[in-house]
Amino acid sequence: MGDLNVTKLKTKKDRANYIHHLLNDIEALDLMIEKDMIEDDVFRIGAEQEFCLVNNQFLPESRSLELLKDIDDKHFTTEISKYNLEINLDALPLGNTCFSQLHKQLEALLEKAKSKALKKDIKIIITGILPSLSINNSTEKNMTNVERYSVLNDAIKGMRQQNFDIHIKGTDELNLLHDSVMLEGCNTSFQMHLQLNPKTFVDNYNWAQAISGPVLSACTNSPLLFGKELWRETRIALFTQSIDTRANSYLLNEKRSRVNFGSKWQTGTVTDIFKDNISRFRSFITTDFNKNSVDMLNNGDIPGLRALGLHNGTVYPWNRVCYGRTNGKPNLRIENRYIPSGPTTTDEIANMVFWVGIMLGKPKRYNNIHEKWNFKDIKSNFFSAARYGMATQFFWNGNYISAYNLILDELLPMAYKGLYKVGIAPKDAEYYLGIIKDRILGNSGSEWLVRNYRQLLKKYKRFEAMQILTSELYKKQEKGYPVSTWRKINEGAKLTFKSQRVVKHIMNSDIFSVDKKDSIELVLNIMEWKGIHHMPVINSHRELIGLISWTDIICYLEHPKQRNHAVSKVMKTDVITTSEYTNVQAAWNLLKEHNISCLPVVKHNKLVGLITRNDF
Repeated sequence: MGDLNVTKLKTKKDRANYIHHLLNDIEALDLMIEKDMIEDDVFRIGAEQEFCLVNNQFLPESRSLELLKDIDDKHFTTEISKYNLEINLDALPLGNTCFSQLHKQLEALLEKAKSKALKKDIKIIITGILPSLSINNSTEKNMTNVERYSVLNDAIKGMRQQNFDIHIKGTDELNLLHDSVMLEGCNTSFQMHLQLNPKTFVDNYNWAQAISGPVLSACTNSPLLFGKELWRETRIALFTQSIDTRANSYLLNEKRSRVNFGSKWQTGTVTDIFKDNISRFRSFITTDFNKNSVDMLNNGDIPGLRALGLHNGTVYPWNRVCYGRTNGKPNLRIENRYIPSGPTTTDEIANMVFWVGIMLGKPKRYNNIHEKWNFKDIKSNFFSAARYGMATQFFWNGNYISAYNLILDELLPMAYKGLYKVGIAPKDAEYYLGIIKDRILGNSGSEWLVRNYRQLLKKYKRFEAMQILTSELYKKQEKGYPVSTWRKINEGAKLTFKSQRVVKHIMNSDIFSVDKKDSIELVLNIMEWKGIHHMPVINSHRELIGLISWTDIICYLEHPKQRNHAVSKVMKTDVITTSEYTNVQAAWNLLKEHNISCLPVVKHNKLVGLITRNDF
């Protein structure tokens, strides 16, 4: 879709024209398969690297278009968020040292981007979800100024006709309503492509589905979102919910999310997979079409199937089937979309080698796996892996087995056999699969992030801990050693960069509050129990409507019979407030100017934090 000038489908004529070309593309693909025109003698690998831009404070830097212009390289392209970019690596023939070659190209392109970024005080980080992200970075003002993103956003919002209700529960819990698709921009991935034989494509696609859970468990790297510790691979939950075109009232029926794992094994031909997506998901964008795909075939040309590609670009299965042309020949590939970016390029290529090796090393006993295993078992395996990473227990081949034992005892040996079968150089196979083994025996990206974040929270408020964690991640990443070798952050870790301190750095977000109908007796007890001197009063929408201080109610200690009075009787309603991103000095000046000792922190009049003189 990134190569096309897209517009929203509006008129019946536009819709009918698009559907005509879409169905024509399906017919053309059927004909190419029927006539054995799909390439089956050369197979290739490819990848897409998404990455984040941060400033010298390790916060998101929304200058992607400016940096892209300076890089001036066709391998680079935009992402939906202004603080993300993507590299499209060249497709390479599968065999010999293809993986180390891909690795060298990736490193070279990243170095090119880093050299340009350095001149603008921008740093580049590869990670599944940037630890220092905040909800402020996920608004429409952070959308890249490219038409296809606004078209996509408007189309999905139009189909939902309500806000996005995001709910992810892990160690912590995230609940929020959001008004755009921009939460999708929090996710950065390392998308891996593997070209396969058209004759065995569907069976191999089912195998790709079956191994998704175990592969993901070894590669998790996205445990944090907005300072909350959620799933070991939070991207899986976030991406599903952030561009869901279904209204909440329809979630109980059988209509599937556009981001999905699927609901059944695939049978038939490749076009049946595309037909299923077309049947389930309506098109909402279009582009200009100049040629009829079937006519092109009849004239001896190979069509690009633009309408099909456009539709496929708005449906996001974790294993996506893709059609393409290389050197004038049509081919089919699987795009693995569930692997996160980072923590290093070495880890990413190792993930790819692991996945490709298992794909190609499938033993004969797993042929026609759709006839032997229940699809819901492998779907359950996938989401368990996203939640728990290497702590997952998989239901595999009729028995429960730990991720640790399954990978070490069966999948790694299988990967070696698959790689050697297609002539991968032993040096490459042993080096990259050795990294996977070390990670299984050591720690993954998500494990490193979680352990260090918990350590930092003992000393720092959440926002500052997120910044320090991001800065330490950057340092480790720049050294290039695989994550399995990373040591814990020093307990005395602190800001090693000049920070523009704002209220969010020092505020308390774990706040006790009361309703105006609550009794003064309850307020007295909470304050004594928790050792606090200020209590915000909020309504059912979490909007701040008043404030009570200890001095307002201390007199009731001597008048126990009056403690049943409502909070509304004593609360102050003329409350001085501040915002999260107010400069700390400005907030301190507010306290002094109004001779107060507490400032509630509000966002759209909703209470999000509290700072007192002690916090300064």
